[in-house]
Amino acid sequence: MKIDMYDVAIIGGGPAGSTAATLLARAGRRVIVLEREKFPRFHIGESLLPFSMKAFTRMDLLEKFNQAGFLKKYGGEFFSACCDKGVKFYFKDAYRSQTDHSYQVTRGDFDKLLLDHARENGAEVHEQTAVEGVDFANEHVDLSVANRGNVKARYLIDASGRNSILGNKFKIKKTYDHLKKLSIFGHYNGVTRAEGIDGTLTGLIRGIDRWFWIIPLTPERTSIGVVLDSDTFKRSKQTPEDFLEEAIREQPILAKRMQNARRVSEVYVASDFSYRSTKLYGDRWVMAGDAAGFIDPIFSSGVFLAVFSGELAADALHEVLAQPRMAKKLFPRYEKKVNRAMDVYLRFVDAWYTKEFIEIFSAPREFLNLPPAVNAVLGGNIGNSFGVRWRMSVFYFLVWLQRHYPICPRLTLVPKKEGSPASVKAVGAVS
Repeated sequence: MKIDMYDVAIIGGGPAGSTAATLLARAGRRVIVLEREKFPRFHIGESLLPFSMKAFTRMDLLEKFNQAGFLKKYGGEFFSACCDKGVKFYFKDAYRSQTDHSYQVTRGDFDKLLLDHARENGAEVHEQTAVEGVDFANEHVDLSVANRGNVKARYLIDASGRNSILGNKFKIKKTYDHLKKLSIFGHYNGVTRAEGIDGTLTGLIRGIDRWFWIIPLTPERTSIGVVLDSDTFKRSKQTPEDFLEEAIREQPILAKRMQNARRVSEVYVASDFSYRSTKLYGDRWVMAGDAAGFIDPIFSSGVFLAVFSGELAADALHEVLAQPRMAKKLFPRYEKKVNRAMDVYLRFVDAWYTKEFIEIFSAPREFLNLPPAVNAVLGGNIGNSFGVRWRMSVFYFLVWLQRHYPICPRLTLVPKKEGSPASVKAVGAVS
């Protein structure tokens, strides 16, 4: 290690760690990033939200995104499994929209781009470097690093992901038992798409006990996945490959689009247990990204929350490094902002897993300008605007009302049986 004492040590080089590292290094701080894996590495979470665009612009990343060929994403489309037609939303129509697009990305390439960008901006980055222990002294943090000895820093950002170093150390991880979900997914070529910007939309299909995603990644490749209770998959006693193919075959919307599709990756399985840490800061540390918490993947909030918390953590620490006494004010403020963002998505997710959510969403009305407010939250607006907050409260009231007094058509969420859909061709993963 080149420096005896760093200003900030960051565990984890994913979007949260890379964002914090770039901003702190640009501010003149001495930063070290310790990442246990070698990038690029496969990761799920391929759809970005437009409210991250300000942070990406601040870090001068947009030109690199375009050079990398990341697909611009202009919105999304929701389907109920019992209907052929979906409801589209475009980011440009969101309440007080500030951009008309975000990006669809292959996470291996995206995460490597962010980590390399942090390195180029002055952060010291070490890949394949695992942190084995963390101790807190009066004036600094001691990190025990595999094959490298000890690293000392004035402050620590834990951005180590779901296997949070500090979350395990302090036993502060709280799991939401009602959101123990499982994702089964793969990448496919040859999936039929709409023309123009509609071909970039993220598609979500809501079934009675599961939901599907359709995420265009490149002009040829599409990510297809199903999310359901982990117990449902266990009871099936099927392999992930067989389960995914059967789930696709039973869903006419997907089967029709995938008549000529072939799988070009292995089938992946990921536990999507939602959780959060009960404390996000201490005397010399803050938690960011998935280490702070993970809320169900339905609304693509993972990367958004990672970049959001990484930016907030960097800004708070930059001030605290200059005036250490400010930690008593800035760290609680940081925790409050990140928790508020996770609260917004937790409430949205809880509503999504009721049948009434998709019934209300599938029958949009321009009542009180509600669709643009829902669109804004789908794009990453975490409700700082009073105009969004009160409209979302009305939306949730309508979801509750629909449960007791139907104000729009009921949906079965059960796919229609229309003969035997074509099966999806599956091939081995490409190199």
